[in-house]
Amino acid sequence: MATVNRPGTPDGHVCGIDTAMEVIGGKWKVLILWALHEHPCRRFGELRRLLPGITEKVLASHLREMEADGVVDRVSYDEVPPRVEYALTPDGARLNAALAPLAAWGRERAGARDAGAAPDVAEAVGGR
Repeated sequence: MATVNRPGTPDGHVCGIDTAMEVIGGKWKVLILWALHEHPCRRFGELRRLLPGITEKVLASHLREMEADGVVDRVSYDEVPPRVEYALTPDGARLNAALAPLAAWGRERAGARDAGAAPDVAEAVGGR
């Protein structure tokens, strides 16, 4: 993702979260990572069907950015008709593993909302 570097730091990043957010920023990138984790080696059309609501333009753009960031691998086969498949790189798999606790937090939060009990902020930060 084209991000403007922040002034005052040599590489424009303040911390590791800042660096990670540059790679996963946007509405669809984390969902693309999940789809490629759940369904490895997918063609463009298959990914699009796995992500209802994403446009072809956005999917193509995000896949290009994720390939440039080294989290998605694009393999083009010399066939007729042409075939291109996308898969996670080892870095992409590590990124997905790092996002697993965030997914667990989201499932817990959704479960609490479904049960009608919104989590108390004091409980979330240690029961103060």
